[in-house]
Amino acid sequence: MSVIEIKNLTRDYGNGKGIFDVSFSLERGEAFGFLGPNGAGKTTAIRHLMGFLRPKNGSCTIDGLDCFKHRAQIQRTLGYISGEINFFDDMPGTEYLKFIMRYRGEKSDGRINELLERFELDPKSKIKKMSKGMKQKIGIVAAFMHDPELLILDEPSSGLDPLMQNRFVELIIEEKTKGKTILMSSHKFDEVERTCHRIGIIREGKIVAVDKTDALRRKHVREYTVTLDTPELAAAFVRDFDGTQNETSPLTVTVTTKHSLEEIFMQYYGGEGNA
Repeated sequence: MSVIEIKNLTRDYGNGKGIFDVSFSLERGEAFGFLGPNGAGKTTAIRHLMGFLRPKNGSCTIDGLDCFKHRAQIQRTLGYISGEINFFDDMPGTEYLKFIMRYRGEKSDGRINELLERFELDPKSKIKKMSKGMKQKIGIVAAFMHDPELLILDEPSSGLDPLMQNRFVELIIEEKTKGKTILMSSHKFDEVERTCHRIGIIREGKIVAVDKTDALRRKHVREYTVTLDTPELAAAFVRDFDGTQNETSPLTVTVTTKHSLEEIFMQYYGGEGNA
C-alpha cells in the first residue's frame, strides 16, 4: 500500500483555476519533488492531503486513511511546512515550539536542540520580530523536531540564505537515507534534483509528467549530427563537445545534449508545442 495516494482529485475554482483529475502516489521511503509555478495547483493538492480541504471529486489517503475524515490523526504524526506559515506573532519562538509539542502530545523535546544548532537559530524573541528567514527556520524545526516518518513540505526553504538552503538540503538527504517518505513542493530545481527520487510536474492544474529524474532526462535527450570539412575538425569537435564520431564517415559527428531539470521543466512551460 502506498503511503500517499491521490486518485483523480479535482477541485474546480472556475476560470481554469484549481486541480483537475490529479493522480499520483508515493511509496514508503520515497522522496518526491512536486514542481510547478505559482497557481499551478501544488498547494491545493497539498492542502487536500493535510485535510484542510474536502475533495469535491476523487480521493486522497495517507497510510490508507482518508485525509479529510482522519485529518487530526494525520496532522499529529507527519511533519508539515506550509507555503505561507501562520504563526502566533506575539508568541516567542520557544513557546511556539512548545505549543506544537503539546498539540502533538509529545512529552520530550525530540530533535529541537539539534535542529536549532544546525540552523543557527535562537528562538527566544517574539516571532513578529523575526526575519522571514528566521520564521522559516522555526517552521522547519517544528516540522522535523518529532522525527516524523512522513514529511509534506511546501516551499520549505523559502527565505533561507544560500548557506541555510544548503543545510536544509543536507537535512533532506539525511532523512531520505533514514527511509523517510518526503513530498516536497519547490521552485528550486537544484534542491529537488539533489534530493528527490521522482518528480511530478503540474501545469494549469493537471499532471503533465511523473517519472524518475533520470528517466525524465532520457525522454528529453536530443541528438544532432554535424558534418565537418576535415578529419581533424571532426576529431576536435568530438573532443570539445563530447560527441561520437561515425566510424563509416570520419567527417560526421553525433552530439547528444543532456538537459538540466530546469531546462526539462521549461520545455513543459515553453508553449503547447514543447510540452
